[in-house]
Amino acid sequence: MKIKPLSDYVLIEPIEEEKETKSGIIIPETVEKERPEKGKIIAVGPGKKLSSGKIMEMSVKQGDTVLFKKYGPDEIKVDDKEYLICREEDILAIIE
Repeated sequence: MKIKPLSDYVLIEPIEEEKETKSGIIIPETVEKERPEKGKIIAVGPGKKLSSGKIMEMSVKQGDTVLFKKYGPDEIKVDDKEYLICREEDILAIIE
């Protein structure tokens, strides 16, 4: 199934990072399950429609790795895979 976000929405594949203590102990995912704050953009909408009728171009693109607000995105499940969908304003930074 292909998903094409509308307006200024962005579809993100979350990146799960292993947690490791300062002493080098890796904490399994089952112990501490927090929502990710980092992900890869899978698809972007055309942009936000302004009151003038023009569409404001998106500042992120497909393939960007981004940091986003922890509780900003909504979770969706497509073909047994979990994704996040959020507005562009919920994205805090692009990781280069």
